[in-house]
Amino acid sequence: MDEAPSVAVVGAGLAGLVAARHLADAGADVTVYERRDAVGGRVRTRHRDGFTLDRGFQVLFTAYPAVRRELDLGALDLQSFSPGAVIARPGERSVLSDPLRDPFSLTETLFNREVTTTDKLRTLALRQHVGSQTEDEVFASPDAPIDDYLHDWGFSANYVDNFVAPFYGGITLDRSLATSKRVFEYTFKAMSEGRVALPAEGMGAVPEQLADSARTAGATVTLDDPVAAITPDDDRVTVERETGTVDADAAVVATDPRTARRLTGVASIPTTARSSVTLYCAAETPLDDGTKIHLNATSPRPNAVAPLSSVASSYAPDDSHLFAATFLGDSTADDPLDASDDALLEATRDALESWYPERLFGGLEHVHTDRIEFAQFAQPPGVHDGLPATRDPAGPVYLAGDYTAWSSIQGAMRSGREAAEAVVDDWG
Repeated sequence: MDEAPSVAVVGAGLAGLVAARHLADAGADVTVYERRDAVGGRVRTRHRDGFTLDRGFQVLFTAYPAVRRELDLGALDLQSFSPGAVIARPGERSVLSDPLRDPFSLTETLFNREVTTTDKLRTLALRQHVGSQTEDEVFASPDAPIDDYLHDWGFSANYVDNFVAPFYGGITLDRSLATSKRVFEYTFKAMSEGRVALPAEGMGAVPEQLADSARTAGATVTLDDPVAAITPDDDRVTVERETGTVDADAAVVATDPRTARRLTGVASIPTTARSSVTLYCAAETPLDDGTKIHLNATSPRPNAVAPLSSVASSYAPDDSHLFAATFLGDSTADDPLDASDDALLEATRDALESWYPERLFGGLEHVHTDRIEFAQFAQPPGVHDGLPATRDPAGPVYLAGDYTAWSSIQGAMRSGREAAEAVVDDWG
């Protein structure tokens, strides 16, 4: 082509913004169409009354290769959680950490009665095992449920039930540990090699930085501009918007999975959802155990409580402390998606008072609730083997989304780069 090829990117989430930046860098005339009034897709932040409220509890794994490649981490002013977690049950809290990265927790971890010495030694062996593998190797390996995988490694039932189930319940939104062990292996590797952090201005700072990079490279990002249909025609594609149609040489579909399936007709795009509810609540005093996530060892209601403003003081006003309580969706009559704010707050207060019997949490105040029906696509064993490829849609239409890789920020950002590379390669 003598002129710069035109590319329409549908969706300004992480995948779409990464794709837009790389396409613009390669010389394309890129326009991103986003139906919402802000970039970010599932990664967004609102600021209200001095609180920083992400769209559901989310964190950034700094060891993800795409995160390191696509972001200026220094500019995000990252604030880190302490490695490990607090295992909480009525009347008792105990710390389980990684003494290699958190030496101050060595004594507490060594004497933690929730986990056997054999479990601790096997954890070190597992860390060495996953550390030797690449992302591609992990996701090409034979698959199994996380629960079976840990049983085969010889971990005790107490370790799996009291630590792994609530901890990975928060990562995979599946406390039953029926999710693919590939997700466990790669996220375990990431946490062993990097930090779990929050940008000082909230997780929404991640897509904002990506959008700035895309614009600097020459891409145009339009908001409040939904796309109704995409029609390929030989070597061109027509993009139908509410305000009119545009023709382009190529289109990258970087929307949520259900919209992507509707726009492209690719049946292999996964649309079975994992849901979650995040209750943001505030108290006058912080939790006693610093910057570690509190895992509920006895109940999924809530699954975990994260002391956000202890990690990043910018998440709350000076006179307050912000917690995020995560409830995992299920198909029962007690699905937290249907629970009232008062019921969620009461469950959170009851849990905290049972973990801290020396304290009262009567002053715990509701700040905000996020009910997210589609937080991740479900990832049972083997699901990654049947995910769609970037070039699966008809004509010059490409897919970019974590549903082409695995459900994560890494999967989303990686897919954006791979979609851009596919478009550039096909220019010839």
